[in-house]
Amino acid sequence: MNIIKEIHNVWNIVGRNKVRSFLTMLGIVIGIMSVIVVMSVGAGAQSLILNQVSSLGSNLVGILPGQSEDEGPPASAMGIVITTLKYEDIKSLVGPEFPYIVAATAYVRGVDTVNWGDNKTDTNFVGVSAALPEVEDTNVSIGRFFSEEEEKSLARVAVLGSQTAKDLFEGTDPIGKQIRIKKTSFTVIGVMGERGSSGFQNQDNQIYTPITTAQKLLLGIDYVSFGRVKVDGAENVDKTVEYVKQVLRERHKITNPEEDDFSVRTTAQGLDALTNITNALKIFLSAIAAISLIVGGIGIMNIMLAAVQERTREIGLRKAVGAKNSNIITQFLIETVMITFMGALMGILLGTLISFAAGKVAQSLGYHWDIVVSLSSVLAACVVGVSIGLVFGIVPARRASKLNPIEALRYE
Repeated sequence: MNIIKEIHNVWNIVGRNKVRSFLTMLGIVIGIMSVIVVMSVGAGAQSLILNQVSSLGSNLVGILPGQSEDEGPPASAMGIVITTLKYEDIKSLVGPEFPYIVAATAYVRGVDTVNWGDNKTDTNFVGVSAALPEVEDTNVSIGRFFSEEEEKSLARVAVLGSQTAKDLFEGTDPIGKQIRIKKTSFTVIGVMGERGSSGFQNQDNQIYTPITTAQKLLLGIDYVSFGRVKVDGAENVDKTVEYVKQVLRERHKITNPEEDDFSVRTTAQGLDALTNITNALKIFLSAIAAISLIVGGIGIMNIMLAAVQERTREIGLRKAVGAKNSNIITQFLIETVMITFMGALMGILLGTLISFAAGKVAQSLGYHWDIVVSLSSVLAACVVGVSIGLVFGIVPARRASKLNPIEALRYE
């Protein structure tokens, strides 16, 4: 059997029925395109998150409420509200007893419409400690950050993110102006320097207030969302982790480490946990996208079955002049594989273009987004396309091979 000749014949058949061939491969095009886009966007989102966490530095230790396994995230990281971590817990970590800790801050968050006169903007307000600029290595470009005394006294002062200042004041000097958050007036005392995006959060579109003020006046809570501790050097991070655990266990009266109601993570551990989470999400989303490949395969099988019936006389003529069942099977399998392979190539091209466009849009919004279209995903798409052609082409090919040549020649 001459495979090259069969491929040439099949190519003529495909070219002769352009519309049917395009409709046959359409499901595969959409399926392959979806998988490429999901894998690329997932990889880009993963790089965004991990790069932002890495940029915080290797000398930070994070404290979150809720217990977790060493390799997994705490429940609070999955959106579950846990109230076991307090403002005083974070404050107690800084002192002469453990000189390796340079500074610490606690965090709470909320969302509201902020007003200045007739101007308003929707933004996030973040309650933090006075040590935030030192912990996060950031700075105030105009005015100042609030002090420890203002933090303790529930002062109604606010420091604006650079974008929030532009949106709300439109070029007017904001220092000393009164803004309203949740019907409470705050005096603007500073504007942060531009910070860009961290993860999926625009750091410039925020308002910082003393954490005590945010807890008591804005949110009505007595717990914090999480805390960060800055260590004097990466070589002392492990010692700091053990110290933080010891202090929190004493404060929470925990004697069995298995009963911890908090989690302590270094930047490296946080990266590992985030990598595991994002990898799982990528696999899950890719699996969902791959369902469209199954649908496309079923569509190919149905159209090829219709093609068998349409070409019954042709099949009967071939068998009458000596074509074997294996020749008929090979013809239809080659046709199906050729169609799915071309569909895979079109899907790869479209998926790559859409992934590139999505990455450029994310970059234009200020996100540090890596445009990733891996060679492995392209090769996998080609292999999957050919495999679908083989699997879903078997049924119509076998049906075609079993036609009786005499009955086939009589078919109208």
